[in-house]
Order: sequence, then C-alpha cells, then structure tokens
Amino acid sequence: MKHESIETNAGLLVILTLVVVAIGGLVEIVPLFYLKGTVEPVQGVHPYTPLELRGRDIYQREGCFYCHSQMVRPFRNEALRYGHYSLAAESEYDHPFLWGSKRTGPDLARVGGKYSNAWMVQHLIAPRSVVPESIMPNYPWLLSNDLDYAHIAARMRALRDVGVPYSETKAEYDANVKRFGARMADMLDINRAQANLIQQAQQGDYDGVPSRLTEMDALVAYLQVLGTEVNFNRYGEGYFVKFR
Repeated sequence: MKHESIETNAGLLVILTLVVVAIGGLVEIVPLFYLKGTVEPVQGVHPYTPLELRGRDIYQREGCFYCHSQMVRPFRNEALRYGHYSLAAESEYDHPFLWGSKRTGPDLARVGGKYSNAWMVQHLIAPRSVVPESIMPNYPWLLSNDLDYAHIAARMRALRDVGVPYSETKAEYDANVKRFGARMADMLDINRAQANLIQQAQQGDYDGVPSRLTEMDALVAYLQVLGTEVNFNRYGEGYFVKFR
C-alpha cells in the first residue's frame, strides 16, 4: 500500500494510527503486569514526616517547582554539579511528582544539607543578599506566617489512601517499625501527627525563631531532607544501572 493512498484517506489514516498507538501501548504496558515492582530496592527512603509534608505543600503553593527541577539526569555534567542521578525510589512517596522540566534556578533534588538552615532562611527572605546574581523573588512572608497544621492528620490519611505507608492502626505501625525502624515509624504515625510536627520543628529550629512555628520552619525542613535519604556509599558503582 502506497503512503499516498493512506495519507489522502483520512478515515484509513486514523484507523492505522490507532492500531499503531495500541500496539505501542501494549508493548509498554503489558510487561509491567509481570514485574514484582517498578522501583529499584534502596534502603533509607521513607515518607515525609508531618513537618516536611507541610513544607512540601508550601513549596507547591509558592510555585517553587516552576523554576526548580528535582530530577538529576544521568549525565556526567549533572553528576558533577548536583551529585548522583535521581532514583525512582526517591520519588516513590511523592504525590504529585515534582520532577519539573525547567531550570530557571538550580536543581534541588540534592539540596538537603548543602547549606545551613540560616543560609536557606536568608536566601528565601532576600535571595540576592546571598546570591547577588539571583533572579528569584523574595519570600519574606514565610517567616511571618504562622504554620497551619490543623489538618495534617487528614493530609496523611489522604496520602495513605494512595499507597504512602503512614500508619493509623497497630498493624500498620508494626509494619513501619520493621520497614523503617522505630524512630521513623513513630514519625509516620497519623495519631501523633501534630505532636510529631511540633517536636521536629522545635528540635530543628529551622527558621531560627524558637518561640514560633512558621511556614519557614516547614519549608526549610522539607528542603533539608531532599536527596539525603540514600547513602550511595552502600552501593557499587554499577548497581543502579541495571534498573535503568
């Protein structure tokens, strides 16, 4: 059959296009039903704590992901600047994913621990005071706004419904102890969500104002955990290549 006869017959072109798309979709989708999992096994990755989860909410509210990606690609130049390329496991509990597609600012996938809390606070309040060439807007209200965490337990329940292993029953808690350890299991307990949030904020004092719990506390807590969960020294150089 000549291409001309297909391209000049709209109905035939649509039918053949649908056939090709269907075949391609089946080739990509069907094998997934025969895999035990689509995420590489990595130790250290865990759901966000209540405080980090609220920080992620604020990160989304302020539109940070429009200018910052969270996806280090497997290229040498990116590894030299940002570190090990991003793993699927590191986004396993993200709903929605914040990989991004634009870098007006640098990638933040591994920003955790790169700067002090004080530096991050100052950078968010007045970016050009620490990075003169920055074009990032100022976010001074993060330090003046009290953090609203009244609905944190409900947020965790909603995420549990889509597969994030937050616990509310003893069986779920025990499973988290086995999977993440007792300390992290305590932080993932929905029944203690508000108490855990307050405790982490007070201990971390992320905003440098111990007398208040602000949105800055939550956002900095979230930024400081990004890229810190996986200890890549535990794995050989080619371990993750087989999952790509």
